[in-house]
Amino acid sequence: MIKLGIVGTGGMANAHATAFKNIKDVEIVAVCDVIEERVLNFAKEYNIDKTFTSFDEMLDKCELDAISNVTPDSFHKEIALKSLNKNKHIFSEKPLAENYPDAEEMYKASANTNCINMVNLSYRNSSGWQNLSKVLHNNELGKVRHVDASYYQSWLTCKYWGDWKEEQKWLWRLSEKHGSKGVLGDLGVHIFDFASYPVGNIKKINCRLKTFKDKGEKIDEYVLDANDSFISMVEFDNGAIGTINSTRFATGNVNRLELKIYCDKGAVAMKFDDPITQGNYYSICTDINATSPNDEKSLDWEIVKTDPTPSNYERFITSIISGKNDQPDFKRGADIQKILDSCFLSSEKNEWIDLS
Repeated sequence: MIKLGIVGTGGMANAHATAFKNIKDVEIVAVCDVIEERVLNFAKEYNIDKTFTSFDEMLDKCELDAISNVTPDSFHKEIALKSLNKNKHIFSEKPLAENYPDAEEMYKASANTNCINMVNLSYRNSSGWQNLSKVLHNNELGKVRHVDASYYQSWLTCKYWGDWKEEQKWLWRLSEKHGSKGVLGDLGVHIFDFASYPVGNIKKINCRLKTFKDKGEKIDEYVLDANDSFISMVEFDNGAIGTINSTRFATGNVNRLELKIYCDKGAVAMKFDDPITQGNYYSICTDINATSPNDEKSLDWEIVKTDPTPSNYERFITSIISGKNDQPDFKRGADIQKILDSCFLSSEKNEWIDLS
């Protein structure tokens, strides 16, 4: 039985607790949060025996095999390094860190241990995307030429998820002072992984960030200065080019990820809002020899249904049991953070940035 401790009891911690409780080889034995009332309520809801308001104390006094890190971004590095120093397997929320130097330090620390390390890039839970990636990794469609990827949300234009002007859970995402890296930090970490893992490493990037100040510049203590939209042009190591974009102004989209990858022997595509309930398919087109609209197989797209894939939580536990670190690991998390840092630099300098 793997004994797990959860650090942080914010909204995402509920997903961690629910997922790990449903894995038979796991026992959640402790939970930690700096706010005592909150950690006590969380422990009661999930029937967790031990509670702590100090992570150091939890590490010292509690017998643990693994840590689930659901703290705010600014604490990811501290929690991970302390966990690894105590030889604890570590499952961390995204992004891995606040910047690439910190993420690289975390990756190097993990490489010096035998500890399993993973970052929760949740859209990898799409079985369609996992199978689409295998098609490209197996070179079934030849050389990748062009990529289009987008992540669209609309909570700045509608109230589907609530009123952003009145709720703290949205306002902090618009304020750099409150730790937000804007839509790039929040959604970019997902869409860059989503687009690049099937294709390969990004070699160069040119990015533009935009904060729309006419939506308001301050609400209460929240200065609304974080980026609302970004667009980027990319070139991959294999020579392919593409666009990767995201915005919170995408009216008509709740939480939509879209991916199209065109190769010299066909193409694949998919789009969904939820990776598990809607991400269980991908589309493929291999009719490159169609000669006219009357061709019986003229540019047909086939929908391929896919079986469920193990979740990140399940892969983390399987990795602990097997001793083989599955993806997405801290190395991948650091690579994505390097892309994000390069986006900020590119937008600031208005030039292409070389990631190689």
